[in-house]
Amino acid sequence: MSNHDIFGLAAETPLVLVKQMARHIRPIVMAKLEYMNPACSHYYRVASALITDAEEQKEIHPGMTLVDWTCGNSGIALAMASVRRGYKLLLAAPDKISREKQDVLRAIGAELVITPSDVLPGEPRSCMNVAESLVKSIPNSFFTGMYANPVSIKIHTEITGREIFEQTEGKVTHVFVPMVSAAMASGLGRFLKSRNPGIRIIGVESQGSIYADLFKGTKPSNPVFSELEEIGSGQQSVFWDPTVIDDIIQVSDYEAFNCGRELLRAEAIFAGGASGAVMSAALQAGEGYGDDDCIVVVMNDFGGYYLSKMYNDEWMRKRGFYRKAKSALEQITAEDILQLKVRRDLIFAYPENTLAEVFEMMKQNDVSQLPIVSYNAPIGSISENKILSILIENDEAMNSKVVGFMEQPFSVCQPDATISELSDKLQQSASGVLISLSDGRLQLLTKSDLIDALTHK
Repeated sequence: MSNHDIFGLAAETPLVLVKQMARHIRPIVMAKLEYMNPACSHYYRVASALITDAEEQKEIHPGMTLVDWTCGNSGIALAMASVRRGYKLLLAAPDKISREKQDVLRAIGAELVITPSDVLPGEPRSCMNVAESLVKSIPNSFFTGMYANPVSIKIHTEITGREIFEQTEGKVTHVFVPMVSAAMASGLGRFLKSRNPGIRIIGVESQGSIYADLFKGTKPSNPVFSELEEIGSGQQSVFWDPTVIDDIIQVSDYEAFNCGRELLRAEAIFAGGASGAVMSAALQAGEGYGDDDCIVVVMNDFGGYYLSKMYNDEWMRKRGFYRKAKSALEQITAEDILQLKVRRDLIFAYPENTLAEVFEMMKQNDVSQLPIVSYNAPIGSISENKILSILIENDEAMNSKVVGFMEQPFSVCQPDATISELSDKLQQSASGVLISLSDGRLQLLTKSDLIDALTHK
């Protein structure tokens, strides 16, 4: 028989390979889609377990009013878990949470009290303080405290961490996690490091959040308002455990939202701004990792809750976040084009080679032009046409050094140069463009290589 309890589903959340966006870095990048469950967030298992635990402790019973504060996702999960079991739900939420989240909460049957987003933690008008005040004034109520309930860290220790380890067959080396209450980062960090102490746990937060300062042991910086939801905190969590966290990275709203939008366009991963922030941090940090590394990026929020915000071009423009999407052509890079070619070492000449030696190299390797390199740096080039014109004027020049007859050096580009940039360079130097690889080697691309890439697009 199928499992008929929507909050009793034991299915793992998917772990999928990130291909397009991670093509410029060496490690494998996997996205852990924690939002793919009935509640569309990583709070799915926590909400149900929290209510079950409170019932077993005789703290609550059907008919009571559950009270909490939320940034949206935790409230939706709690609402889904509570209303079906006979509880009322009252939530305090900051006014920056998306319209979609508010609509979903009200549709489920939760009652919302909206509070200002720009107040500091501890102020009477903050959603945390409002929620605590409400539970004191409402008879037969219970404060669930999802962001501080020990059930949260237990779930991420026993389930989330174990899933990541098993889904990667123990090959995971780095896990990037959104920092909210720190329950997820600390929980899965404890499990993963118990299996392999070398696994690095990297927390990611919005600018203005406090965990980076806590990690460094520095004085908290001045609060900065962020439009991001489901990531960052203005006060230290009871779950904060720096012994299992290896670094904290802050990401701007601009980078987070645009990375999230690109995830949908390039990878068909429909995630929110918090997930975009974590992926942005992982891709940037991954540039320094190796071929044997395996990065897992935890995606904690669903993109469908942000159609009026990060997926709305007008909203993005008004706040200065809008970045034009790359066209199909702009997404083709030099690295992509090189992957279509059979890789071989670059054939080049040294300044002291004679024209005869250079011409022989061209014949042996079936090429019509060669870069001239000195100390691994291109200083010039030579082509068959140039050699022909030289011999017409002086048929004894074949024994002369090529350095005296060099043409302009080929342009040099990085592997992430787009096909449009490469085309522009080839208009300046019709012979070719050199691509400087991360290991110091050079590779040559020609117009025919670009044409071949476009036909394989």
